[in-house]
Amino acid sequence: MAKLAIGQADAAQPTQVGAAVWLLAPTLGAVQALAVAPLHVTMALPIAFGGLFLLLERTRSLRGAFALGWLFGVGSFLVGLSWITEAFAVDAERFGALAWPALAALSLGLGLFPALSLLVARLLSGDRGGVALAAALVASWVAGEWLRGVVLTGFPWNIAGYALGVSDALLQVTALIGIHGAGLLTVAVGILPALAIRERRIWPAALAGVLLAGAWGYGTLRLAAVAPEPVAGVRLRIVQPNIAQDLKWAAGEREAILTSLLSLSTRAAEGTAPPTHVIWPESAVPYLIAEDATIRARLAAVVPPDGALLTGAVRRTDAEDGRPALLNSIVALDAGGQITAAYDKVRLVPFGEYQPLRRILAALPKLTVGEVDFIPGEPRRAITVAGLPPVWPLICYEAIFPERPPAGQDAPGWILTVTNDAWFGTSWGPYQHALAARVRGIELGLPVVRAANSGISFVTDAHGREVARLSLAIAGVLDVALPAAAAGGTPYARWRDGPFALAALLLAAASLALRRRR
Repeated sequence: MAKLAIGQADAAQPTQVGAAVWLLAPTLGAVQALAVAPLHVTMALPIAFGGLFLLLERTRSLRGAFALGWLFGVGSFLVGLSWITEAFAVDAERFGALAWPALAALSLGLGLFPALSLLVARLLSGDRGGVALAAALVASWVAGEWLRGVVLTGFPWNIAGYALGVSDALLQVTALIGIHGAGLLTVAVGILPALAIRERRIWPAALAGVLLAGAWGYGTLRLAAVAPEPVAGVRLRIVQPNIAQDLKWAAGEREAILTSLLSLSTRAAEGTAPPTHVIWPESAVPYLIAEDATIRARLAAVVPPDGALLTGAVRRTDAEDGRPALLNSIVALDAGGQITAAYDKVRLVPFGEYQPLRRILAALPKLTVGEVDFIPGEPRRAITVAGLPPVWPLICYEAIFPERPPAGQDAPGWILTVTNDAWFGTSWGPYQHALAARVRGIELGLPVVRAANSGISFVTDAHGREVARLSLAIAGVLDVALPAAAAGGTPYARWRDGPFALAALLLAAASLALRRRR
């Protein structure tokens, strides 16, 4: 059996790339970031993943494989997550100097996941290259992306499968195998052309074409199905107030913000039936409405008869140790100004909504206003609002995490995601975030209603097609019917990541088997 030589190369194969890795690897990683929203440069996939595969062929040591993956990941995250620096500019006097160091630290840390992926790929394939290494790299890469979504609080941002967002038809594969399965498909298609070049055979490139054609064909057939009629008797008004983040919690701006929300909510509908339900974005109201009956009475004025206002709101509570704490919530108000339903955000943003390891990291401030931390709510469940199907609530950051809602009588009929992407201006961040929300609906066969403070607000049908949309940095409303859920759900909703995990295991097993062949 062939042995893996640590720091040595197989005499029949090329040696280490040496210093070239330090330039090529992060450059290829940066190219890979161009394949996701908003650019969707499709040629970036074979260049980035194909180049990574060819470099790994020449990197025979475990240490070299780890370094190669880490450098590739750092380059990818530096470019793909560059939008986070916008958040530090909101209060530039306090936080501006932290912007690029924070991006660098985040990229260096997240780069450990692709580093582990390439280390595992080299362990699986031993000193073999070619098909054995390609299979190992695909399996270990997607396993690393899955791991990135669960370690600590998880951060499954810009999974490789989001590159399929270039086409509604290609994106439908997430209804079958989820975003991680789509990532496996994407990475395989990116590597196979390089394998064809390396092997001097046509079949790897042909296989890439077959995989893409199969995904596109499945999506085309799915999109060709007749869409069900919208939910009867429901007309939504989604309000996008476009409040600048540096004004959102300014004491002198609270009344102006509330007046803007009320004005947009009562604007006459143009040529359509009046709304039955009004939806405002995350933390829309700059008051503690649960404690202020006067404010609730003003909000009740925009609630349609027998309908409701669903709005993001901050609520005050106590932590388990008795310290004051906050909840980031979605609440439903009726025409009497009473809160009839509520959901409290479960997944919180580190350093934004709470300070992790507060005693150890006391010197690092929260970016949000105030010193009081948010705390997570109870486990997510569908909430019931008068006149609406049960709704699966997601607040901001939560939309990037694939989840399975309950089935049966408790199954939701739609997804509501409210967010405040004004933190990130008109950068790439809001586009990437919006695409993730669309994919959550495709995975589960549910329509998605997204209300964003500064955009992008939209409504999609159960196949992820946009029914209505408000772009970034404008104020306005969307008046739209609520699309119906897909009949019978989706394969992904039933099987979850089982097929993806099986495919990754089979590829890993194939790599091991090929490694043992002379």
